[in-house]
Amino acid sequence: MDKKTVLAVDLGAESGRVMAVHFDGSRLHLEELHRFPNTTVIVNGTLHWNFLRLWDDIQTGIAKGKALNPASIGVDTWGVDFGLLDRQGNLIGNPVHYRDGRTAQMMESAFAKVPKADIFAQTGVQFMPINTLYQMLSLVASGSPQLQIAETFLTAPDLLNYWLTGAKVCEFSIATTTQLFDPSTDTWATGLMDQLGIPSHIFPEIVPPGTRLGSYDGIPVIAPACHDTGSAVAAVPTATQDFAYISSGTWSLVGLEVTQPILTPEALAANVTNEGGVYGTY
Repeated sequence: MDKKTVLAVDLGAESGRVMAVHFDGSRLHLEELHRFPNTTVIVNGTLHWNFLRLWDDIQTGIAKGKALNPASIGVDTWGVDFGLLDRQGNLIGNPVHYRDGRTAQMMESAFAKVPKADIFAQTGVQFMPINTLYQMLSLVASGSPQLQIAETFLTAPDLLNYWLTGAKVCEFSIATTTQLFDPSTDTWATGLMDQLGIPSHIFPEIVPPGTRLGSYDGIPVIAPACHDTGSAVAAVPTATQDFAYISSGTWSLVGLEVTQPILTPEALAANVTNEGGVYGTY
């Protein structure tokens, strides 16, 4: 394979970095271009990500790497959080942090409308109050005007990809973190959304990892596994399909990579999760 350099934008819940990844034909070499904190901001009692600060730091890092003539840019972030766009493509409010208290009692509210087992059967995702499902349900429960004017839902990395390219799409691996994706149909769980009063029409096309989204400053932007854990699993240095992994960052996750989601009653009882990887794996 030819030598090449790509730029990786990797955002965790505590810090972010823009890396140049050099491939010499047989080995990878990582060069840190720009590292920055991922801080929070409280406004009127709501815990937000400082998303515009992140965007500014991402642009700074990419600018530092442009002289390397990179072949592409890829973005990954933590899961579950999102932004909403209006019909003109403008961000409606700053993305809210998953640790904000707005999801209190939202799991119980969801179970009152749809049995827990049915939610798992339709999504295969671990039950945590931080999940996108309960964040969206909090907007429904509060009668948020944001939902009345929202035209497009984008997860955190998809929002950044939109700002880079103008593409309003959701990458597969990050879509699976929302608890609003149906792995049985490989699309949004619109039936579940309808049962919970979540507007399904704002959820965009889902694209696989490896999709070219457009370009930024003349550099192609290609969606990796936009969920950081999905990209971490893809990088596990193994020559066999039978392996387990531990991914440690802000969260520590233990898992297996499988070709089909596991949606059994035993999986529900164990509160395991089916999150997407590259090549359609979970």
